[in-house]
Order: sequence, then C-alpha cells, then structure tokens
Amino acid sequence: MPLYALGDVEPDIHPEAYVHPDAVVIGNVTIGAEASIWPTAVLRGDDGRIEVGARTSVQDGSIIHCTPHEPTIIGAEVTVGHNVHIEGAVIGDRALVSSGSVVLNGARVGEGAVVAAGAVVSPKAEIPPRRMAMGVPARVREGHEVPEGYFDHAVRSYVQRGKRFRVELRRIS
Repeated sequence: MPLYALGDVEPDIHPEAYVHPDAVVIGNVTIGAEASIWPTAVLRGDDGRIEVGARTSVQDGSIIHCTPHEPTIIGAEVTVGHNVHIEGAVIGDRALVSSGSVVLNGARVGEGAVVAAGAVVSPKAEIPPRRMAMGVPARVREGHEVPEGYFDHAVRSYVQRGKRFRVELRRIS
C-alpha cells in the first residue's frame, strides 16, 4: 500500500486496520483499530490532520482531505460510501455518508446521521444526530429519524471484510 511521510509526519495506522494496497495514505493521518480503507481511496493529510475512527470504512474512490484550520475527523463505526469527498469536516460516530456525496469545510454530521447518496453538505452546515440530509445543497428531511443501530450490519460487514482481505487478498498479475 502506498503510505507516504510528508516531511517528518507519517501516517499512524493501527495494526488491526486494513488499508488496501491500491489506497493512498499521506502525512498526518490516523486510522483506528479494525477500520478499513478500500481501493483508490486517498487520505491526504498535508495541510492538517485526518482521523478515521475504529471500525470505520472508507470505501472505494473516496477522497478525504483537510485544511490548515479544519481537520477532518471521522468518528467510530462510520460508513463512508463509494466516491465520497470529505474536506475539513467532522463526521459523528455511527453515521453514514452515502455514495457520491460531498461534505465540505466546517460542516458537521451528527452521530447516527445519514448524508444521502449524491448530497452536497455545504460549508459550515450542521446535520443533527440521527437525521437524514438529502439533495444539493443537502437539507434535513423533516419528520424522519434514523433508527438506532441502523448501520450495525454495514459496520460488521466491513470489519469482517477487512479481516478477510488482510488474510486472503493476493495479487495474481
């Protein structure tokens, strides 16, 4: 896997985390226990820091970046879908950031919240805990609360998948 130091700053990856060989991790990035980083994901901690919590999955093609004044903090047991872009934002524990969505600088996604597929969370926007945000720009869906434990299956699936890939993945060409 391409891991890069930037100057004296090196990524800090927990030994129980899984980072796919085609993912790229650069600089000031911390990845927690049983987290998984999938093919072509890029985590670039050059201007600030990036934290990925335990049992969080960052799926294929996602780009995680930060700014000097706004770190990107992704909590524990978060599912970051395919082709997501998160930049200088905070994602609460057990949230889902669905495929193709964008979460911009200074935004906060609450614990257990959902950013729907293709949504764009504007700079400084706040998505309350256990609520769903949809659209461009993302708006909170009124009258809908995300049930407790709604993403447990996804978290378990990606923890198990990371363990399997760590043992069984082999390049054949």
